[in-house]
Amino acid sequence: MELRQSIQHQIKDYLIITLGLIIYSISVTCFILPYEITTGGVVGFGSVIFYATGFPIQASFFILNAMLLILAIRTLGWRFCLKTIYAVIVLTVLLDLVQKFMLHYGAVHSAEFVLSPKGFPQIVKNDAFMSSLLGATLNGIALGIVLLNNGSTGGTDVVAAVVNKYKDITLGQILMFIDIFIVSSSIFVSGTSVSILLCSYCTLIVTSLMVDYVMDRGRQSVQFFIFSQKYEELANAITKTHRGVTVIDGEGWFTHTERKVLILLVKRRESTNIFRLIQSIDPQAFVSQTKVIGVFGEGFDRIRAKAKKSTPVNDDALKEQKAIDVASKVIDKPLE
Repeated sequence: MELRQSIQHQIKDYLIITLGLIIYSISVTCFILPYEITTGGVVGFGSVIFYATGFPIQASFFILNAMLLILAIRTLGWRFCLKTIYAVIVLTVLLDLVQKFMLHYGAVHSAEFVLSPKGFPQIVKNDAFMSSLLGATLNGIALGIVLLNNGSTGGTDVVAAVVNKYKDITLGQILMFIDIFIVSSSIFVSGTSVSILLCSYCTLIVTSLMVDYVMDRGRQSVQFFIFSQKYEELANAITKTHRGVTVIDGEGWFTHTERKVLILLVKRRESTNIFRLIQSIDPQAFVSQTKVIGVFGEGFDRIRAKAKKSTPVNDDALKEQKAIDVASKVIDKPLE
């Protein structure tokens, strides 16, 4: 039974990751490439090469990721890299297919659209800033969907994960440094104008904000306090939904009546089911629901914290402190 559920969860993850990759490939091709805007990551690096030389983005994306993954497998292990390998292969194919479709569509409907130097139709006509905002928003949503389902698009994510494993630097700091470097390089490599460079920086910021928004919404949890005479029936029903319940003793101070209180934490998307259970079992129950900043543990997010490096012991200082302690005991008076 557990194996079957695990397989179902894995299939669900891969399907949702694929949806995120489809959105990402459409966003890049329809809103980013027509104005030669540069994004972060390996796709952004590939776009810089594409604008300068015409070498396909999907080819450079695949080659660079293949090299990075070969180096990362030994450090991060197959478990981390498996979904990344899947995402890299699927995104490479999707970028190729969507670009071919848009180039063909632009050629057929050239009278209706302004075409970029590479032949991509400008869906948002003559407005690079609005196009960059739409592209960044969709990019952030797509990447958030992928990350929420334990996926990764590879590239700079892999580099950041490797560096983070050995250095006390956050993933966000590493990714931001790499992305700023990639975007800044476009003005020298492909001759990007200052206005497009500013649009590229806006794309980075909006994408980052949207990723955080999607991740926070997807991981948001809520806490319930339930006061009910039918607490046993409610607790049993909630437990069947594979969520734990804590029962504590409470007392109504106005009536001095002892009452059991149920406490539980669930994902925000599961709160509707909890309300339905309460409504069906005890419509008279008193319920308090609050948002929580984070929940860590079984069934929720894992605790992610790196242990601080221990400070080497100074032998001379330790000996000096021991001598002071001995002298203090002899004269029965604290020494400084």
